[in-house]
Amino acid sequence: MGDWIELARDACGEAQDYLDAVRAASAQLVAPDGKPQADLVEQHQRRLHGFAWIGTSVAALEAVADWAARSQRAGRFGEVEELVLKIGFGEYLHQLTSALAMSQNEYVRPAELSVGDAAQKLAHSAAAKPFLENGNTATNRARLAAMLAEGARPDEAFDDETLDMIRAQFRAFTADRIAPKAHEWHLADELIPIEVVDEMAELGVFGVCIAEEYGGLGLGKTAMCLVSEELSRGWICAGSLGTRSEIAGELIGENGTPEQKAKYLPKLANGSILPTAVFTEPDTGSDLASVRTRARKQDDGSWTIDGAKTWITHAARADLMTVLCRSDPDSPGYSGLSIFLAEKTRGTDAIPFPDDGIDGSEIEVLGYRGMKEYALGFDGFTVAADGLLGGAEGQGFKQLMRTFEGARIQTAARAIGVAWNAFDLGLSYALERKQFGKPLLAFPRVADKLALMATETVLARELTYSAARHKDKGERCDIEAGMAKLLAARVAWSNADNALQIHGGNGYALEYQISRVLCDARILNIFEGAGEIQAQVIGRGMLAGQARH
Repeated sequence: MGDWIELARDACGEAQDYLDAVRAASAQLVAPDGKPQADLVEQHQRRLHGFAWIGTSVAALEAVADWAARSQRAGRFGEVEELVLKIGFGEYLHQLTSALAMSQNEYVRPAELSVGDAAQKLAHSAAAKPFLENGNTATNRARLAAMLAEGARPDEAFDDETLDMIRAQFRAFTADRIAPKAHEWHLADELIPIEVVDEMAELGVFGVCIAEEYGGLGLGKTAMCLVSEELSRGWICAGSLGTRSEIAGELIGENGTPEQKAKYLPKLANGSILPTAVFTEPDTGSDLASVRTRARKQDDGSWTIDGAKTWITHAARADLMTVLCRSDPDSPGYSGLSIFLAEKTRGTDAIPFPDDGIDGSEIEVLGYRGMKEYALGFDGFTVAADGLLGGAEGQGFKQLMRTFEGARIQTAARAIGVAWNAFDLGLSYALERKQFGKPLLAFPRVADKLALMATETVLARELTYSAARHKDKGERCDIEAGMAKLLAARVAWSNADNALQIHGGNGYALEYQISRVLCDARILNIFEGAGEIQAQVIGRGMLAGQARH
């Protein structure tokens, strides 16, 4: 067993050599003078994004090799772990050296990147070749599927009493309070009941990363990943309730004045204030430099906001909005943006937006329903004089950028939970449903799906945990966070799609939970930065040497 771990480490080094060849070829195209040029980046976007996907796949292999080594040191590296390692390395090395999917119909191939020789070198290298020949084989997939059917699961322990306890606590809570009702709430298009939100607050969901001095748990991003993953395994909306508090808490904790921190952080931590992030506009999407919502300072020091925002999650029930506005119309692009802490009255079903100067209309959606989405209109909405985040104008974009690392790591963790949920449903159905006198799991194509679903989920999970560890060390990890979200979102969608396929026609019926999970999984590749945006950020960042190896 240890030999495979050593081979995996060596294969990672060889994969890094291949990535270096792709980096050099990409730099020659889009950064001939050493710095990426905007026109060339756009012209060669597909190749730059292919570079990003290759870098993400290599990082995932490194993360799962580290996982295997930790598991071995703790005496937990058994047959299941070895099978996951072999299948994962076998599949991803094949993708790297032949064709890697960036979407359902976009594949990046070595020849397209002018690195065909480097790909062949990797494919025939001493460490990669055993995985390519004996990794993702029919025999290994069948054995892994059989062990999963018997209840075996890949090692997930942290060897940290606090983190392991957090997982156990939230897994039990989710099984008891979220999973049994999630589908009912989804079909009724209802908000998560406020009593469940209150129970989550008592467990500390909203203060995981808020400092203890302000009433939070002060546990960091790895703990936040565990909480988000386990809640999302029951329903993505439960895991997503903490996202808004995560964003607001980090915005205020990193940038707020002492008075703002003292006022808001304790109430965010205990759940007595529910926040929402108000950034996106109808015509801007990811182009934040084009934000037009205006904030005007009044004679008494207060501010008024005018403009339109869209895709605002949990807006009616929220008590506090973090609103990105243009406070200086004479400063173009990012420099004129500021963030405001705008208090509002919590709405009801009858009157969702009771305050003057703000109105909203619900956006009906396929999934992700437990908090509801809104388009908001501001018309002279008043924000108190002390509502400017940090007390300084023009810092909004910088303040927001600092939250993206944590938000994307948290979104990746939500995707991991959704991926496991899809796997759980697919496996359960494959064991229960019989065709031609035997369970579906007995058919190789069904077993193959489940084996690969579990394997890819571990790859994405370990990449996500790796990004969280970098963040907890205080290291810059925007590239790692983007990689985690990019891969985890793809795995969540792939798992949901394959689990529905296992269900056959029943999967298309609303009464089956997998129909909900499919709809929920689809949003993960869009919010907190669409997949194409993630690939752009990753590709440019790797060319600038920001990613760690």
